[in-house]
Amino acid sequence: MLKRLSVRNLAIVEKAGAEFSAGLTVITGETGAGKSVLMGALDLVLGGRADPGHVRDGAAEAEVEALFVDASGAERLVRRTVTKEGRSRAWIDDESVSVTELRAFGHGLVDIHGPRANQKLLDEDYQRDVLDDYGNVDLRPWAEAYSRLMDVRKALAALREGPGVEDLDYLRFQANELDEADLSEEDESIAERHAAAAHAEEIVELANGITETLGGDRSAADLLASLRPKFAALARHLPAAEAWASEAEDLTVRIEELSRAVADAAAKIDLGEEDLSALDARLTVVNRLKRKYRVADVAELMAVRDEKKAKLELAEGRDEKIAALEREEAEALKDVLARGHALSKARAKAGAKLGKAISEELHGLGFLQAQFSVSLVSSDETVTHTGLDRVVFLFEPNPGETARPLASIASSGEIARVMLAVKVVTAGKAGAAQQALTLVFDEIDANIGGEVGKVVGEKMRAVAKGRQVIAITHLPQSAVYGERHLIVSKGVSGGRTRTRIEVAEGEDRVKEVARMLGGEKLTSVVRRHAEELLEMTKTEGSR
Repeated sequence: MLKRLSVRNLAIVEKAGAEFSAGLTVITGETGAGKSVLMGALDLVLGGRADPGHVRDGAAEAEVEALFVDASGAERLVRRTVTKEGRSRAWIDDESVSVTELRAFGHGLVDIHGPRANQKLLDEDYQRDVLDDYGNVDLRPWAEAYSRLMDVRKALAALREGPGVEDLDYLRFQANELDEADLSEEDESIAERHAAAAHAEEIVELANGITETLGGDRSAADLLASLRPKFAALARHLPAAEAWASEAEDLTVRIEELSRAVADAAAKIDLGEEDLSALDARLTVVNRLKRKYRVADVAELMAVRDEKKAKLELAEGRDEKIAALEREEAEALKDVLARGHALSKARAKAGAKLGKAISEELHGLGFLQAQFSVSLVSSDETVTHTGLDRVVFLFEPNPGETARPLASIASSGEIARVMLAVKVVTAGKAGAAQQALTLVFDEIDANIGGEVGKVVGEKMRAVAKGRQVIAITHLPQSAVYGERHLIVSKGVSGGRTRTRIEVAEGEDRVKEVARMLGGEKLTSVVRRHAEELLEMTKTEGSR
């Protein structure tokens, strides 16, 4: 839901902002006051096309900031700037994002309909989602069958793209070579152990010298031990000597431990000619394999071995496996087509009901003779994750004309009213097509009469139950149904045009509705009519 929209230096708007709430908010004002600039701002902050023409004359950049509340109730701050050179930047919660990321973020939050907006209703994926939501079509059986078919086909592709006969022989050789090497974690230290064995005599000699000095006759430990009586005598006159004596004891223990560690290490390195030869041979094997398979350590080499063995296992008996998978694919495809036909049948049934319901709504919205229908084109040759069907919404605005896809014949105003009818019919559905929390209608009531405008207002208020609807309107018969009313006006100050957005309540709202009814001639009759219209919506709302 949109909570706040702020605009700076965008088109004719120097600085303006508005607060929004749940329910139906209507935006009115004289032509050219800047109402549509607000919708352009909303489109821009949701990833719409940026243009240098967006920037107000004399400004370096335009900025739009919008505060949303998502489905979880968390607030999300979105900001976008456009420079006079046409460069654009965007942020979500002060983190820089691409326009693509911004557009994806806004897709699930706001659905805009009007002459300046991309019409979601024209998208066939959206049309299919609307149909499935309306008909409570269960997609799970299809999804399960389709997933199984895709898994089988993936496995088949892996086998068919596997090694040829010659490659298989080489793969078998590599797998056997690595397997026969009998690699283990001990091979990680082979180089270190080989170096130690190669210099065993020198290491043992040096180690013996060290242990003799540390723990033999006249050793460092003995020298420290001989100092004990002297520390004790000194402590009688100098108390600090007690701590020194303790340190000397600790040093003695550590020297003895060091001596034992060196001796133990030297004992393990005492290898013969035969042991060195074995280590030398093992090191040669390990190094050769690492160079051949271009890896840095034994762990990577073991991973290569496992990979080669897995590929070989998959490739062995490939023809038989392919034949088995082909049989499984045929069964999976048979199941997919059966479930696909059932899905098409359910969609056809839902399509007939949806077409009739939307046609009835359209009659009340001024399309007295119009017909709405759902075309379902199914093909066993077209298997996709959505089924076998292509779903297309058809519109016949006038009797005797051929029904055609909405995209090819409907104007933006017509599409907006069709979308309103769709939303009325599908209200309460919570599927993929109903995710947007905010629905925006930009001049949905253009070129229609007062009575139809009243119906449009009623329908928008009905759709706004449990969600947010924002509507720019020129018809007072529609505007009076707003639960919140914003007035956009402009004036000249300091030689520049400035736009203001104010909440219309009480007397101000009566005056605005009267202005919409009678223009500049705000007679008592016009005023009384405005009051009656507003009172009428209160009465209807209490029923």
